[in-house]
Amino acid sequence: MAAIEQVVAAVERAQHAKDPDAFLALFHPEALWTTAHGKVLLGLDAIAEFTRAVLPAATWDGRVTYEPVHIQFLRPDVAAVKVRQVYHSASGDADGGSEGAPLYVMTRQDDGRWLLHACQNTRVLTD
Repeated sequence: MAAIEQVVAAVERAQHAKDPDAFLALFHPEALWTTAHGKVLLGLDAIAEFTRAVLPAATWDGRVTYEPVHIQFLRPDVAAVKVRQVYHSASGDADGGSEGAPLYVMTRQDDGRWLLHACQNTRVLTD
């Protein structure tokens, strides 16, 4: 489980650094990603095109934290990872309770690395 938690931590670092290459290195070549706003990206090329356009241009001053809250092994080499994503203001406070609830399906590669394979980012709406 530590290797999976490290991937989630690497997502957080890449997002904070606005580093597309570090973020994209975490994906399987045949990955699929659905953004929090419902945009479906099929394959690493589509994910890369979107990420390279959006991530470096992000203007938000705060920080987003990513915490794996549940890991379920579907098979020894496939894990479903539920993540709590919390947006914090530049002062460090939770930004009005703004959260996301991504689901990452990760696969272990022959070399032992875990990669993001099928991911859905979901914005949590507050009442």
